[in-house]
Amino acid sequence: MTASALYIAALTDIDLARRVGMRDPAAVRLMTERNNQRLFRAAWSILGNRAEAEDAVQSGYLHAFAAIDRFAGQASLSTWLTRIVINEALGRARAARRRLARLDAESVTDLDVYRDRLMNGSKEKGPEAAMAIKQMRGILEVAIGTLPPDFRLVFVMREVEGMTVDEVAETLDIPPGTVKTRLLRARRRLREALAPELRASLVGAFPFAGIHCASLTERVIAVLCDRTPASG
Repeated sequence: MTASALYIAALTDIDLARRVGMRDPAAVRLMTERNNQRLFRAAWSILGNRAEAEDAVQSGYLHAFAAIDRFAGQASLSTWLTRIVINEALGRARAARRRLARLDAESVTDLDVYRDRLMNGSKEKGPEAAMAIKQMRGILEVAIGTLPPDFRLVFVMREVEGMTVDEVAETLDIPPGTVKTRLLRARRRLREALAPELRASLVGAFPFAGIHCASLTERVIAVLCDRTPASG
């Protein structure tokens, strides 16, 4: 890691936000790399679609950049970004419900439901062990996807992302007791659908890393810092 990168990595949230506002590519890169996975998981919890969730995260970053001068550090930068992305995802979910209502009225099938399945099915298959893990995680993702949205969001933020009860409460602006209640109800519903040993496979579920994470980071840097995104 270069001296400049080390300096950026040591910045406080307030200073990092200020550097992002200055369109510093290193600061934007650090901000996205630190938060991409958490933001993606939060957005997926609401939207239930990987492509839509990724779009929501990118839009959330752009909204955050537009308001970065108002970041006061009262909450962590990660929490502040998560709130913005959640609001973006909720707006998209409301729009999707309105669209579905219109489609239902016209007896038209919404093919977006199948898009993510087709994308996942086209990925290269790895060794047998890796495939077994992937299939197990797929079962988990499907089961978690059937939870009511409020339960699903709390469950993913707490159990998959590893946020504390207080962090989830602060991010969603709800009492810690409500977080605990929703989490408990989510666990009860999942226990009915999953064998106990499957729970160990939660770590690593809903992955958003590697080329997908890097590609999102490059797109955000390109927009915020007026750069051409790297190919690949």
